[in-house]
Amino acid sequence: MTTDDLSGMGPLVARLSRGGQRLRQADRTHPWVLDTAVVVLVLVMFCLPDLFHGGGDKGDGDGDGPRRFRLALTQLPVAGMLAFQAGLVLPLLWRRRKPLMAFAAITVVFVVQWSVGAALRADVALFIALYSLALHGWLRQLPWACAAMAAAMALVAVRVSSAVSVWDALFFLLSTATAALALGLVVRIRRAQLAGLRDRAARLEIERDQRSRLATATERTRVAREMHDIVGHNLSVIITLADAGAYATDIAPERGKEALRLIGDTGRQALGELRRVLGVLREATGGGSPGGPELSPQPGIADIEALCAKVRAAGLEVVYRTSGEVDALDSGVQLTVYRIVQEALTNTLKHADTDTLVRLAIVEKDTRLTVRVRDTGPALLSGPPNEEGHGLVGMRERAALYGGTVSAGPAGGGGWSVEAVLDLTPRSGGER
Repeated sequence: MTTDDLSGMGPLVARLSRGGQRLRQADRTHPWVLDTAVVVLVLVMFCLPDLFHGGGDKGDGDGDGPRRFRLALTQLPVAGMLAFQAGLVLPLLWRRRKPLMAFAAITVVFVVQWSVGAALRADVALFIALYSLALHGWLRQLPWACAAMAAAMALVAVRVSSAVSVWDALFFLLSTATAALALGLVVRIRRAQLAGLRDRAARLEIERDQRSRLATATERTRVAREMHDIVGHNLSVIITLADAGAYATDIAPERGKEALRLIGDTGRQALGELRRVLGVLREATGGGSPGGPELSPQPGIADIEALCAKVRAAGLEVVYRTSGEVDALDSGVQLTVYRIVQEALTNTLKHADTDTLVRLAIVEKDTRLTVRVRDTGPALLSGPPNEEGHGLVGMRERAALYGGTVSAGPAGGGGWSVEAVLDLTPRSGGER
């Protein structure tokens, strides 16, 4: 609980709570100070009166009861009284670090003292030791401690039976012992509950931070995949068009001008998509404009025809066909299909010649969507052997969002083939 939480509880309660917090902090730093303070308090309140007024219950009183009680007890010399008081009080210094040993030592001194028929106010140390054992000791030790306590209380009841009824004495003594035991257990349970709440709060904070970091990493991966798809594809088209334009400048100037126009269109489209992605990032981090970034719809299957047109303009021949209700698919599925096709065509642009034929088919049947891209170019991938490029990894990550798979490799009869299969079965709590 913080200071702000205490502000609405009243000045007195707030001061007491802050004082308690400071005491607990000081106790954790110097635990022996509190133990010594308890011993000093018991000495002042219960030992000094016996030293000044004599051992046992020697106080003046009217009636026969106090006199009979005094006659039932033994008068101790000062040395003996000091010895018993030290044996009862000093073990309290270890009541928290070694509660069972402290309780056992005090019980032994208590039994010896009452065996000789002496009564001391310092006997209250036995109840403090029982409280400390219930609070700090092992719970399996409590039955044995309770049995020893009951035996010690029975000894006291027998010793004072000439002045007080045994049952009355047992009732009073066992009630006091039960109160000490119950108080220790209640404080122990309360502390355990508070520790559990603190641990739960700490774990929830850690889980929150982990979820935040995981969400950030996931978003970074998604943005990196989008940037790769946008920049990689459009740059491949621009490079191919630039090479073709440079070649056609001397032979067919009109074709060179057309290539430059297509380069400009492709660059503007890439710039628009980059602005859209960066606009989403600025909005997510709170740095966007008050009205939010101007966003355009995500590309879908309807945009694949325009994508094929750009590839055709770069010199490749593309045959595109669809089957099924592909236009009615979910927007997330359509974006996944578009990006897979875009990456496959980009790879073809990178590695195939200008006379390469690309066959693109998107087939929707039942709950499966199949995307096939096959070209007649060389059956090679860029990069070292047996190493997948980022594009293929991105395609597989996108397909995995819909329980799909992506396979890529040399096609029979030459060329390269990419096939992606997506599961269209509705799933609750999906990614998109």
